[in-house]
Amino acid sequence: MGLNRSSSGNIIAELTAAGFVRAVQEDASAPSGHVRAGRPGILLELSPEAAFFLGTEIGVEHITTVEIDLAANIVRSSIEPFDGRSVPVEEAIRRAVEQTFRDIPPHRLSLCEGFGLSAPAQMDGNGHASIAPILGWRDVDLSALAKATLPIDVPVLAENDANAFAIGATYTQADARSGVTMFLVIESGVGGGIAIDGKLFRGGRGLAGEVGHLKVPNREERNLEQAIGLGRVIAKYQSSTGRQDVGLADFLRDVNDREPNAVVIAEDWAQTLAFAIVQVSRLIDPDRIVLGGSLAKLYPLVAARVAAHVRELQAPTFPIPDIILNESAAWGSAFGAACMMHQRFLSLDNERFADDPAPDGATKNS
Repeated sequence: MGLNRSSSGNIIAELTAAGFVRAVQEDASAPSGHVRAGRPGILLELSPEAAFFLGTEIGVEHITTVEIDLAANIVRSSIEPFDGRSVPVEEAIRRAVEQTFRDIPPHRLSLCEGFGLSAPAQMDGNGHASIAPILGWRDVDLSALAKATLPIDVPVLAENDANAFAIGATYTQADARSGVTMFLVIESGVGGGIAIDGKLFRGGRGLAGEVGHLKVPNREERNLEQAIGLGRVIAKYQSSTGRQDVGLADFLRDVNDREPNAVVIAEDWAQTLAFAIVQVSRLIDPDRIVLGGSLAKLYPLVAARVAAHVRELQAPTFPIPDIILNESAAWGSAFGAACMMHQRFLSLDNERFADDPAPDGATKNS
């Protein structure tokens, strides 16, 4: 890192005094592989309990919240039903904030170092949503609304749900930190995010990866998210069963049990997903495609069919990317929103450890 011993010692002393770093006892019985000379080093680790970060996803059918500690471990999470189409944006944020902070004791609030918010919206890098088509939001500053609603004063960031999912996946999947990764979040809509060597690629106006708007040929649905989104799939399933009280869990069970009507719907979903994967592969040539969102749970049941359709559609000169189901598919976007704040805390944007202001008012970070 280019630091001399005194500089690193001063930095560690400051972090230790603030409670973010602690010394740990090294296991003397562990083989070292070499004989050490001179003053022995001190083994250090982050103190996970020293700070926490909150992430919330406002979805169309649910609000999901996640709390992570300084080591980015999930401390708690919650998913609650939510009818996003019928709720104004201010009320949606109020409910999301209430759910997020509900189980946090007052004495721990001072340890919170940031609140991240994600939503299925077209958003710029400052948290301003130009439109959230399914939720019905237009021209909304989500970061400002969230900050004004929080019970504490902490940094706030807002991000598109697929982009947040992509950020979170780089924490949990080592292979997503290298090469090109396409992330697909399949909920009521279909969101997309792109990471290159572990860093989010937003595009010129923050809209890179929006494959949900990809036109799907020869179908009654106009675009991809209408064709394979949760709402359309469940509507077809309810129509085929003649029941309005069935949902995603029932559909997945019937697909697993090879119920004919459910299998037909799943096969159509697999074929359309394969079409999207092939188009994405021709545009950005990803090393892998990572699936998230509640409907991503369908993929393992039809993976062989997706692979067959991809091979049929893909030109021989184009490679086929790996397709991976994210382990945290259901709450990955909320986790990613918390990880955004974790990243910010560990970056130069965090002013906690900035040097004293220079005479001209500028600050210099250590």
